[in-house]
Amino acid sequence: MRTWLDFMVKGLAGCAAAFQFLTRLPVPVTLHYDDALFRRSVVFYPLVGTVLGVLLGCAGLLFQGWLSPGVTAAIMLVCWIAMTGGLHLDGLMDTADGIFSYRSREKMLEIMKDSRVGAMGVIACVLLLLCKWTLLQQWLPLSWESTLFALPLATLWSRWYMVVAIACWPYARQGQEGGGGLGSFFRGLGAKHLAIHTAVALLLSWLLVVCMREAPFSVQGLLIVGLAVLTSGLGGAMISRFLSSKLGGLTGDTYGAMNEVLETVLLLVLYGVIRYV
Repeated sequence: MRTWLDFMVKGLAGCAAAFQFLTRLPVPVTLHYDDALFRRSVVFYPLVGTVLGVLLGCAGLLFQGWLSPGVTAAIMLVCWIAMTGGLHLDGLMDTADGIFSYRSREKMLEIMKDSRVGAMGVIACVLLLLCKWTLLQQWLPLSWESTLFALPLATLWSRWYMVVAIACWPYARQGQEGGGGLGSFFRGLGAKHLAIHTAVALLLSWLLVVCMREAPFSVQGLLIVGLAVLTSGLGGAMISRFLSSKLGGLTGDTYGAMNEVLETVLLLVLYGVIRYV
């Protein structure tokens, strides 16, 4: 009995840690953060993405009836950034500043660690937000089921891939003096973490498809989920390989950058499937 109680407590702590780390949603619990807690928390990253996506869809439906699509999409984008605290956007900007400086690996990592934002970071952020704003406008005319339950697949599977990237690519700041950034807390993820968090992602995706009033294993439902998995897996692997070739591995900033890019690509792919298939 005590073993099961400890298991439940550790699981709830991991869930709370995932929400506290990845979002600014109120989770009023005090946790003792260590590497083990960070590793347990990754299992719940798909759940965090699902909750963020559903709340984002609710914001869209709330304002859609009495505001223009452009204004509604802008409000959704503000809510999106507010819910995450701009955590991943910060990683995107730092990564763009480093990678597009075209310096040596060591200099790139040094630039990424600098708290100041350069021109390339600002350009990358503006272009990505413009793409998201444009895509959200395209989502709004779709059925309310699509906005509320299909859109979260983008935020779900982008966060699923972050865990894959952490587990499958080396940490770029390994052995660097003072190089223990946020990404270093997750070192040591194994096949068990990947298997569990993938199972959670698939289960949540299935529930979202059912909520869209699709049969559990309909062709449309399987196509939507299958393309989300394929896009996040292949697209993420391409981005990871590119960044790793430049930096000798990945960092916490690159995990955030990949999440932002994959969210945007998934918004486009999922919209195309729902709208035209």
